[in-house]
Amino acid sequence: MSDSPSLHQPLADMAELARILGHQHRLLLLEHIARGEQPVERLVEASGLSVANTSQHLQQLRRGGFVQTRREGKRVLYSLSQGPLAAVLGALRQYVAYNHGQIRELLSDSLQQPAQLEGISREELRQRLVEGGMTLLDVRPPEEFALGHLPGAINIPLEDLEQRLAELPADQELVAYCRGPYCVLSQDAAALLRARGFRVRRLDEGFSDWQAAGLGVEGQG
Repeated sequence: MSDSPSLHQPLADMAELARILGHQHRLLLLEHIARGEQPVERLVEASGLSVANTSQHLQQLRRGGFVQTRREGKRVLYSLSQGPLAAVLGALRQYVAYNHGQIRELLSDSLQQPAQLEGISREELRQRLVEGGMTLLDVRPPEEFALGHLPGAINIPLEDLEQRLAELPADQELVAYCRGPYCVLSQDAAALLRARGFRVRRLDEGFSDWQAAGLGVEGQG
């Protein structure tokens, strides 16, 4: 049975409000305004944004009903609008803290029980590279990747991985690797990716073992 038409407009309104809130700079401005009424010049200074950029974001927040203004001489002062906006911001902060806590817990479990993360051997990976249909993910720092990496690998350092998940194909299995069998970067990456719903395995060895075996690498000068 289809949803009632009476639900469509409220859901559309929710989606529009979420779209307006869905920008880091607008959330930053709201966090500053939540501390008390603020003039534009103080928001520019506190946020580090340009005057034009700050004004643009404030206009969108005002159109969405998140902030209200009043004039004091030549200055325009911004404050939060009436309503439960402080509670909404608090709920977002709580959910982010919860989400990060879940990831940290999963990463901790992966270090204590690494066997739970399925590995792939060097020989199996060589065969998979020939067959295709998988993505090889190098989670080492960029300078190490530039000096040499496995053929066809893409580089997303572990510290950037959560912010760059959109760059990874959701319809392919991922194989994460780093320096060697005792490097935990690929373990942590695999745990994070699995928590985000990706199909992922980690290379039992790493770049140094692959190179030592005389197998082909890319990126060396």
